[in-house]
Amino acid sequence: MTGFLLFGSFIVLLILGVPIAVSLAMATMSAIIFSPDITLTLSVVTQRIFGGLDSTSIMAIAFFVLAGNIMTKGGISRRLVEFANCIVGGFRGGMSLAMVLACAFFAALSGSAPATVVAIGVMLYPDMVRLGYSKERTAGLLVVAGGLGPIIPPSIIMVVYCTITGASVGKMFSAGMGIGFMIVAVLMATIIFYAHKEKWPKTSKKLTAAELGKSFFNAIPALILPIIILGGIYSGILTPTESAAAAVIWALIAGMFIYKEVKLRDLYQIFLESAKSSAMVLFIIATSTAFAWLFAFAGISAQLVAFVNGLNLSAATFCLITAFILLIFGTFLEGIATAVLMVPVMWPIAQSFGIDVIHFGMIVSISNVIGTMTPPVAVNIFSASSVSKLKMGAIAKGQMPFFIGYVAVFFLVVLFPQITALFTG
Repeated sequence: MTGFLLFGSFIVLLILGVPIAVSLAMATMSAIIFSPDITLTLSVVTQRIFGGLDSTSIMAIAFFVLAGNIMTKGGISRRLVEFANCIVGGFRGGMSLAMVLACAFFAALSGSAPATVVAIGVMLYPDMVRLGYSKERTAGLLVVAGGLGPIIPPSIIMVVYCTITGASVGKMFSAGMGIGFMIVAVLMATIIFYAHKEKWPKTSKKLTAAELGKSFFNAIPALILPIIILGGIYSGILTPTESAAAAVIWALIAGMFIYKEVKLRDLYQIFLESAKSSAMVLFIIATSTAFAWLFAFAGISAQLVAFVNGLNLSAATFCLITAFILLIFGTFLEGIATAVLMVPVMWPIAQSFGIDVIHFGMIVSISNVIGTMTPPVAVNIFSASSVSKLKMGAIAKGQMPFFIGYVAVFFLVVLFPQITALFTG
């Protein structure tokens, strides 16, 4: 009865258009009030909501969001785009290769898929269309390449997952780095194939060593950021939260004193936008903590584990089923909401199968990113639409070759846990 009230009320509230965070809180309260099996007061909801945010790891989310906004405003992302274009821009379809490389660079700073789409899209999309690249193909590539944001560390979704499961953030980031480069390789191979098949433009200008050196020199302050973030974590000198805070400080230094594109008057708006974005994510995490706690307290989690174990599934089959469930949820729920709702439900079952927490985390992370590319929610497509002014259907059609490659890597990761283990040691 409790499970029916908990999930039933949540689904009804979502259908009515109630925000996800509020739906989670109201569903939890409804189950406490109306379930005959529960003898709790509503004060437990507020206790669990505040308890859900009582974690230093969660602070990393706000810092990564702030660092990403400072980087975008401070000209850091533009230098990364220019450097990426200098490396691969001279080949047929070179600007498309540069887009993927720029998204990979920015992913190592941001941790957000929509932020990556917008930051790189506003700089590259207009020039690519002017040079003769297909609008639909370019916007579609932007959607999929933007999906590197939450995979190549730092990653907000990975921090959320580690907060829920207690997994090592460093190991999650290591796996994300390796798998992210796999996705980059697949996307670049797809670009090279279609660039020759569809005769994409080729830059005739020859790049000199001096120009490449100048571009690299200008990008050095931007390239230092991933070293601060990842080097601090992997060396053990800094925690993920401390690395995120250090990234904010360096982004301010680079934006205000090296590139001189962030002015003192700009900081208020940057902080305000970052606070709004962070608050939205943290509110979802807080209310989902209460929802997940009641789910476990009522014994539903244990019953579900016993039921799935009774089906005599293999670990690989369970991972495959989980992947499909998460992909379905990702089509109508925002990625972080899917993680905070489904991980507390699915992880105890995965544990009973002996599935590695990092491997399961990569399934959760990549499936949530695929959700950002899949209508109707598809925040990456909406973000690309705001940049390109194209309709959702046109972008979805243009992204298909790249989307198929991304999904292929995902299912390789799902079916072969050795891939994740390879990058985590």
